[in-house]
Amino acid sequence: MKIKLNNQKRPAGFILILVMVLCACSILILVSEMNRTSTVSIQNFRNAKLSMLNNAAEAATEKVFAKLAWDFQYGPGQVSNNWAAGVYSALNMVPSSADNPYWSNVQFSDGQGNSNSTYCNFLTNYNGPMPTQYTNLTATVSPIYRIVSNASMANTQFGDVVGTAQEDVLLALVPITTFAIFYNGELEFSDCATMLVNGRVHANSDICVGAGSGATLTFNGPVTCSSTISAPTRGGISWTANNWATTFNGGESSNNPSINLSITMTNTHSIIEIPPAGESVMSVLGQERLYNQAQMIIIVTNSLGSANPPTVQLTLQTGYNGALPGYDSGKVATNINSATPAMLVTNTIVQLPFLSLTNSFVDQRQGSASQFVTQIDVGQYAQWLNTNTVATNKFTGGAYPTILYVADRRNVGSSQQAVVRLIHGTGLPYNNGLGFTVATQNPLYVEGNYNLTNRTSSLTASTLGSTTNGASVPAGLLSDALTILSPNWSDSLSSSSYTSRNAASMTLNAAIVTGNIPSTGTTATTFSGGVHNLTRFLENWTGTTLTLNTSIVCLYSSQMATAQFQMPGAYYDPPTRNWGFDTTYYSPNKQPPGAPCSLVPIRFNWQQPPPGTVTSN
Repeated sequence: MKIKLNNQKRPAGFILILVMVLCACSILILVSEMNRTSTVSIQNFRNAKLSMLNNAAEAATEKVFAKLAWDFQYGPGQVSNNWAAGVYSALNMVPSSADNPYWSNVQFSDGQGNSNSTYCNFLTNYNGPMPTQYTNLTATVSPIYRIVSNASMANTQFGDVVGTAQEDVLLALVPITTFAIFYNGELEFSDCATMLVNGRVHANSDICVGAGSGATLTFNGPVTCSSTISAPTRGGISWTANNWATTFNGGESSNNPSINLSITMTNTHSIIEIPPAGESVMSVLGQERLYNQAQMIIIVTNSLGSANPPTVQLTLQTGYNGALPGYDSGKVATNINSATPAMLVTNTIVQLPFLSLTNSFVDQRQGSASQFVTQIDVGQYAQWLNTNTVATNKFTGGAYPTILYVADRRNVGSSQQAVVRLIHGTGLPYNNGLGFTVATQNPLYVEGNYNLTNRTSSLTASTLGSTTNGASVPAGLLSDALTILSPNWSDSLSSSSYTSRNAASMTLNAAIVTGNIPSTGTTATTFSGGVHNLTRFLENWTGTTLTLNTSIVCLYSSQMATAQFQMPGAYYDPPTRNWGFDTTYYSPNKQPPGAPCSLVPIRFNWQQPPPGTVTSN
């Protein structure tokens, strides 16, 4: 069978056309891929430039933050003055070739069209809890500043790429009384009785732990220091790592930065001293002095060696528009001689029934045979504020006096000690709950129960933790040294053996800012007495209880009451110390008036806003 094949020839150009079509498609795909690759490459390069410029903008904001933080160590007033003067937006506040030649490639602006500058503006003041890393700390009237920078590279292919950075900075003023215990120096618990510390503890030096025989030391809050935590020999007593009897339930950390106040930390005693002549009230140090913050000032003085009656310098002053009371141009001031009461221009005779200058007693720790005593009857002082026309005419419209500054300067430099004593302080002066603080550059003695009632409540705050019932008010005691005298104290027995001075139990509800005599060695005669003896005693407290709802702050060494601590059995025996941190101090509205503040600059909000924007939240 023959099969006939039909051999049909295809057009010769078909294959060529197909190849050309496929080549064209390949070229299109290649061009598309090359274009995509180029676009991705350009985008990646732009992203790299944007990241680089964002970092540059952040460097500009950090330069301003560093300046803010540096100035803040001198207080918020220093920052406010420099901000008003434009210091933080000046030309030298952006990175420049003087810092590194690289910065000559970058152009900075403040996001508002101003070249070579950084935006810095005050936003608001803040009251409230600190960020979570600062557990149980609170900030009070603390300024917030916003810093914004834009960065670009002009005259380049990517000149339209702009990096941005925005930082909101909280210059936190943290009342030092939000610490259960704060020492601007070595903090010694050494040989302490059983103590339970429920708040934050910090020392700008070492912390020496170790409880006495049969006692325990327990920290339920964080413990930090700027040096080390150990149990060295103190008071002639040694410990090992196995018998510290110390428990850190809240964690402990060594070698932390020092916590500073807006005063020179090597001269913190200046906070309670009378300002020298010529010092401005509104200077950095002037604003920190309790003398300038006080609404009522009493200075007792006479000539060295003079037999003349002492003179009382009385000053009433009030702060206006946020200024300190010491800046008051309408102060009521007069000198009162004990023999001739003073008369003001209003023909009002100024009498001070709450003030006594004739008492005297012996402080056996100091070894003084007699003392000049300025004694304030707190109960009569509270009544005087409400009834004396000089006081009621000055303190009007809610301008309540919250700080009383007292200084006894009689025979300064003599062998006799001049001191201040408070009596009848169970109820403090009423001032709508703002609180009451007494400050003095002298040694201070508090006799009897203190701040148990606010005079408007039937309740009392006499037990540990009872200050939350609203009976007491925020109170502070700032002094060169603090000695607690029980309700049984008798001046007539002060020179006798301490065993004849049997104390009675009492309660003191106040933050304590005072001085100590630091340890000079490891023996019993060179010991500071530790934190448990920061409040001094002159009686036989055996079998009695001292209840303290407080915050304990030691900012300086005592400058007047300078005798070294002696172990019990010389001039006192210790009480049962019923001590606890007053948790009401966690509230910014419950701070003792005039409580010094630590300074904590915090970056609390950071973002990259759109270019040219300074209002991004």
